[in-house]
Amino acid sequence: MSSSLVAEQRTPDEQPALHDHPAETTEAPGSMAWLAALAPAALLAACGGGSDTADSPDAALPAAFTNPPSPAARSSVMDAPVHILSAGTSTTYIPSTNELLDWAERNYAAFFPGHKTNLVSAPYTYRYYPETGNYVGLAGDVIYIYGPVSGNAASPATVGTVADYAARVQASNYPASDAEASRFLAQATLGVTDADITAVRTLGYDAWLTQEMARPVSASTSNWDFLVGKGINTDINNRNSAIGSDPAIWQRLLRAPDSLRQRVALALSEIFVVGFDGITGPWKQFKLAGWWDMLAANAFGNYRKLLDDVTLSPAMGQYLSSAGNQKGDPTTGRLPDENYAREVMQLFSIGLYELNPDGTRKLDSKGAPVETYTQDTVTQLARVFTGWAPSAADPFSAEPVEVRNPMVLNAARHETLSATFLGVTIPANTPGATALKTALDTLAAHSNVGPFIGRQLIQRLVTSNPSAAYVGRVAAAWANNGAGVRGDLGYVVRTVLTDIEARDATLAATNSYGKLREPLMRFLQWGRSFKVTSGSGDWVIGDLSDAGTRLNQSPLRSSSVFNFFRPGYTPAGTAVATAGLQAPEFQLTDESSVAGYLNYMRAVIPGNAELKPDYSAELPLAITADALVDRVQKLLCASGLQATTRTTIVNAVNAMPSNTDAAKNNRIYATVLLVMASSDFLVQK
Repeated sequence: MSSSLVAEQRTPDEQPALHDHPAETTEAPGSMAWLAALAPAALLAACGGGSDTADSPDAALPAAFTNPPSPAARSSVMDAPVHILSAGTSTTYIPSTNELLDWAERNYAAFFPGHKTNLVSAPYTYRYYPETGNYVGLAGDVIYIYGPVSGNAASPATVGTVADYAARVQASNYPASDAEASRFLAQATLGVTDADITAVRTLGYDAWLTQEMARPVSASTSNWDFLVGKGINTDINNRNSAIGSDPAIWQRLLRAPDSLRQRVALALSEIFVVGFDGITGPWKQFKLAGWWDMLAANAFGNYRKLLDDVTLSPAMGQYLSSAGNQKGDPTTGRLPDENYAREVMQLFSIGLYELNPDGTRKLDSKGAPVETYTQDTVTQLARVFTGWAPSAADPFSAEPVEVRNPMVLNAARHETLSATFLGVTIPANTPGATALKTALDTLAAHSNVGPFIGRQLIQRLVTSNPSAAYVGRVAAAWANNGAGVRGDLGYVVRTVLTDIEARDATLAATNSYGKLREPLMRFLQWGRSFKVTSGSGDWVIGDLSDAGTRLNQSPLRSSSVFNFFRPGYTPAGTAVATAGLQAPEFQLTDESSVAGYLNYMRAVIPGNAELKPDYSAELPLAITADALVDRVQKLLCASGLQATTRTTIVNAVNAMPSNTDAAKNNRIYATVLLVMASSDFLVQK
């Protein structure tokens, strides 16, 4: 995108293409030519195993491994530079066996699905993948592959030594610069700090993710406890008010120590949508608090558990009218409410169309997409979601726990008719809890869920237009985390963030890569990077949904279950549309929101009585425009300012006085605003 500071926030009809050409594609796995192109700098892709114990997770090496090894097929492609390598990558680094094999699994999940443990059969240390029949292993420092990917040869094929792969493994596991660390953190967190950059560079991506996922849920900043700590539950006048609704979520997003968890919770909140205006009944602020706390708790858990918690949440029950849903009554003509049954399929699990494992649509004999369900499916499934309602605890109690506890079943209101959907029949008179479990098990096991939800997680964290191969690798991780577990969200998030397409700096520099930062994320990244605190301690930021004066977006305030923007949205009449690409966040972009965002940020960047940013690290640099601009761009856009944009900002800052602390602060405010107005910040790479 252009980096003009005048044009950086054009309206959809004026915007340059987010991507000037379609995303680079990767040839589908399976062809030997593709593997040959990958071989030396790419992979240990072993398929195959002709062992009688091939379906055993600890299968012994096939007899072929006793034969002399043969070199793998070679291609001129491998003579080209490996584009993932970043400048400055050390050539003295030698990856461990685990680092090497883990890298192979992350980047070539089509061959090595899931995460497997090491097996040993001297002299080999290897991993076996029964799903594909692949073997990959080492004997000393020599790497071997075996199976169909090597042509089912009579002996294992060598693909080089550990040293041959060292630079690429290092580039995949460790950022080569602060800028690369910052780019990763922009995808993985709500904002970049110096401490974060140091941690990622020291630990590497994988170890940093392990550390962050091991952090306990931020109980000290939980939305529910914030409200209770402010005594909002003790005043009955708050029962039917909005007080605390926005502060509870702002304080969590801006100060919780588990930033990775909160970033994933935010992504989940835009897939499993509940909005303030659609919630009914008392204690709305507590319903939303319980909802966010539930999403955060499930961020690295299992999708099946998340689906259960979403379904039985009082907030969701009231938002999509499943709370109090009753069985049909033929005498009055009453039928079960179908709202949740429809949306749990369309939005929360399988989507509208049958998908291949790589997220592309399956087509029928006439070339038309195949629908996943019909109206009859919705009608039948709706019978399952009857009889559930919030618990009967006193709504005037000191702590309104009934709006956080899962809904409970009233068997007298549950539909007793049979229900047939998605190839499953629940017999008549099946107990409500059993029927619900069967229905949710069926949805969670559907082959669409991995590519459907996985692609949206890629869009929320990394890029709007992931390749089919990227989606396929994430879907493979969804299907199996290496221990036979399906829907392991922590493993899926790890795969999304460490995939070769997420970490490839050269690919990130192309016009077909990246995503428009949604307004909420722009604000949060500023607040996190400059350590914003609340002057009152109450985080009175308010609802930022107004397009003309604020951000046109505020957390948990989507006006529709379809989120602030649709995952497949393309701004009509733009180069993005011409290229056949998607830019979901542009659905929030118009003339009012462009001006509203810039004016709001101009007002809050210096700080005010409520929002207190910390620019102490920038103040010593303010006298030197070059150093100040580079400092700010490292935090906000991974040092991604184009040269002309950087020069424009530096010149503008140099034209400002710097002889007093007030003048220096004005330089800081101007630098931050100009960087946040640039297309190099607005488009996350």
